Amino acid sequence: MLPKYSEDPDKRYHIQCGPEDVGRYVLLPGDPKRCVKIASYLENPQLVADSREFTTYTGLLEGERVSVTSTGIGGPSASIAIEELAGCGADTFIRVGTSGGMQPEVCGGDLVIATGAIRMEGTTREYAPIEYPAVAHPDMVRVLVDAAQELGYRTHIGVVQCKDAFYGQHMPEELPNGKELIYKWEAWVKMGCLASEMESAALFIVGSYLRVRVGTILLVMANQERERMGLDNPVIHDTDPVIRTAIEAMRLRILADREAR
Repeated sequence: MLPKYSEDPDKRYHIQCGPEDVGRYVLLPGDPKRCVKIASYLENPQLVADSREFTTYTGLLEGERVSVTSTGIGGPSASIAIEELAGCGADTFIRVGTSGGMQPEVCGGDLVIATGAIRMEGTTREYAPIEYPAVAHPDMVRVLVDAAQELGYRTHIGVVQCKDAFYGQHMPEELPNGKELIYKWEAWVKMGCLASEMESAALFIVGSYLRVRVGTILLVMANQERERMGLDNPVIHDTDPVIRTAIEAMRLRILADREAR
């Protein structure tokens, strides 16, 4: 049972939401400022909480209550968000995030659907031994793939890498532990890892522990491997395609769940 540290005993401590505030289905951006854009795709969205890095809107999609909650940056806050949202009754999650590409065919503006995540971060080690894989729920992968195909976006499907240090990715040669960072990065690239980000490993591992469904779809903002190879490397900030795909995937999930009842 989650500890009740909140001044309002009916609200979860960090997200400041209770069961009456959130839906079963939740979209999880990292950036709080992205919440209002995602919520605009819902019917009658209402701001229900704004606490620390956790901003929450709730509205309707296909007649079901759907929430949008920001997780902030990295695994620690992402794990708090999913723990407390699940404690409010949510059981179906899609991370709507951004990433950097790692394979030469993964270009800025592409989408990546994560089937699993490399646990090169610290949060998940407090949940499960490192040998346990961080994998997306197959139900969520399925609807994300269907949504991306339906909308016609260029999409890649596979493993992503999660880390804690953003600048460890971008300037490893300047850090004391740079040799290890570079060695591991090169290994992930050789293994076919598609993109690097910071939250999916925590969401997948905590989701497995909580027995909830979690998926991830990412916008590739740029690709440092393409730049290193002298290839064109567009830097893309338009999050509308990843948001639209996540909304459509959640709609498909809602309809599939309704049919299965």
